[in-house]
Amino acid sequence: MKLDKQELVKLLRTEGDNDTADKVENTLPGEIDTDRDGDALDALGLDRTQLMAKLAGGSFGTTLSP
Repeated sequence: MKLDKQELVKLLRTEGDNDTADKVENTLPGEIDTDRDGDALDALGLDRTQLMAKLAGGSFGTTLSP
């Protein structure tokens, strides 16, 4: 699954996780592919399954389109 880095950063900041948001900004590409960047996400303590659940729940606004 692909997601926009800025949307992820915004979500993390909304949740109060500014340290992880800063790390995401500094280490991940503009478009994050959860398969390709899975190891980098894991290294930052971000679980791909949780990210996909947040996407499905609408936490990223309109990023996920029907």
